[in-house]
Amino acid sequence: MGWDSFSGDQVAAMTQGESFFAAPGERICPACGKRRLRAYVNAPSNARRPTLVSYVWCSACRKFVGTRAAHPAGLVFSDPLALLTVAERRELEGSLVGFLAHLDELWDSGVLPQSFAA
Repeated sequence: MGWDSFSGDQVAAMTQGESFFAAPGERICPACGKRRLRAYVNAPSNARRPTLVSYVWCSACRKFVGTRAAHPAGLVFSDPLALLTVAERRELEGSLVGFLAHLDELWDSGVLPQSFAA
């Protein structure tokens, strides 16, 4: 089964309430209503300016959204994928299905959610 994108209204609904930085646990999915909405962020080292790449997905209804934004000054966070080599990371991110499945495994095993500090 493949993945689908959240609608614009669903993405807007995700921006309401506490941010994932303030409360990084699972949320209620705006598409299916289940508490399976998860997030992962990283700061690519090869970006020209400080960038934050965010992935938000629902492991129940298999919808996702990915975004890029400026990395907020002073935001520090754990990244369980930081130990991967560039080649390993590229291979993992080469398939969206495989990448999100890997992130789900990290959630299910307790490695995610990430911790954040400003």
